[in-house]
Parts: sequence; C-alpha cells; structure tokens
Amino acid sequence: MSRWIKFFLAILIGLSAGLYYAWLVNPVQVVDTTPDTLRIDYRADYTLMVAEIFEMEQDPAEAARRLGRLGSEPPAQIVQQAIIYYEQAALPVSAPQPDLARLIQLRDALQLWNPTTSEGTGGAP
Repeated sequence: MSRWIKFFLAILIGLSAGLYYAWLVNPVQVVDTTPDTLRIDYRADYTLMVAEIFEMEQDPAEAARRLGRLGSEPPAQIVQQAIIYYEQAALPVSAPQPDLARLIQLRDALQLWNPTTSEGTGGAP
C-alpha cells in the first residue's frame, strides 16, 4: 500500500512543481505581431490562400488588399516571391502545378491591375 502512496505523492509533487514553474517562474508571454513579420514559408502559404480566393472571386483589388497585409511591396512582387519560394524550396513535396498556376494567374492579374481606375478598396491599405 505504501508504494501507491509514494507513487501518487510523486505525481502530486511533480504536478505542483510543473505548475509553479509554468505559472510563476517562467510564464508564457503572448506577443502580438503582424503578418508582415511572418517567415517566408508562411508568407508563401498566405499568398497561395489569397490566390485560391482570387481564383473564385476574380477581384484583383481585394487580392491586393489582402496581400497588403504582408508588407509595403507591390502585390505582384509579393506573389512573385511566393512563386520563387515554391519553385526553389527544398521540400519533400513542393507546390503542385495547380497551385503554381494559381499564383501565376494572380501575379499576371495584379501586373495588369491599375489601382487608380479600379473600383473597391483601391489597393493595399
């Protein structure tokens, strides 16, 4: 019977020490950040999501607005960086051809898009 008491006592001490350390000694610090600070792989994934939405909506102004969250570069340049990343990434599974085609379609539409004559938001915020 004393083995069980020692076992549960060890569990209780370990749990208490872990909670003390996590809550008082070294608590988690939440940092608010913006999308323009993302690593290149996450930026490329976000850009691909914008390209997928653009494929359905066909609204370059809205796509440019969404891409504007990634920085102050021109939207077509942001898409081009994602294309380069997916083409050069040494990943076990690189971007499938339909994804690259979506990115190229978005880049081409943004290169032709003129924010001064476009309706809607008029470009990146």
